[in-house]
Amino acid sequence: LAVAVGQAFVLLYFYLHKYGYLSLGKTPRSIQSKGARDYLFDEGLTTHLSQPEGFVLLALYLSLTWMLRLMPESYYSFEGGIQFRETFASLVIQDGLQYIMHRLEHVVSPEFYQRSHKPHHRFTNPRLFDAFNGSLADTICMILIPLYSTALLVRTCNVWSYMAFGSLYANWLTLIHSEYVFPWDGIFRRLGFGTPADHHVHHKFFKFNYGHLFMWFDQLGGTYRNPRDFAPRAFNENV
Repeated sequence: LAVAVGQAFVLLYFYLHKYGYLSLGKTPRSIQSKGARDYLFDEGLTTHLSQPEGFVLLALYLSLTWMLRLMPESYYSFEGGIQFRETFASLVIQDGLQYIMHRLEHVVSPEFYQRSHKPHHRFTNPRLFDAFNGSLADTICMILIPLYSTALLVRTCNVWSYMAFGSLYANWLTLIHSEYVFPWDGIFRRLGFGTPADHHVHHKFFKFNYGHLFMWFDQLGGTYRNPRDFAPRAFNENV
């Protein structure tokens, strides 16, 4: 429920941002120099919400792990409020594990890459609605396995912290696929938080910026590239 509510706000914000309602009618700056892909918002929204490897599989995972009580016991506790330390730790650990799985999908074998992650990489100039458009194998390897592993590692979350983590994670993952720059991107870049331009580097060139929420693991692993290094040939200035 928390993920769905957060997603509704994200999609509403993106609609207002995309069509200039938040900037006096001015179209936001596209990330890639070729411009954003042209599409109807209704088509993008329908595609986004109907992906079986996206929200359908994620909802199935959340439902089954909850109903079968496969999570640590604290995740079923409604006592207290949001535990910010546990929520932040979950985001960092999830992204670290996802970074590892992402790199493995690229290098384990060409056949595995073709079956798992390649379907998502057909989008070399992604739009926000491509966030969960890939394959079932990709979602299982890069999202669900890290999600469950993170829960087993951060064993003191209560239900409110788990909901906050899930909503932040899913909606941030959606936002970094945006084809447009957001107002907060400059601050995020300085903090090492993932931005749409950072993730566009990965979709465009494949071998950099494997992280999603944070660029810290790419910086440690030597795989980070600043999007501005590719301007103006591939990316617009000041993205």
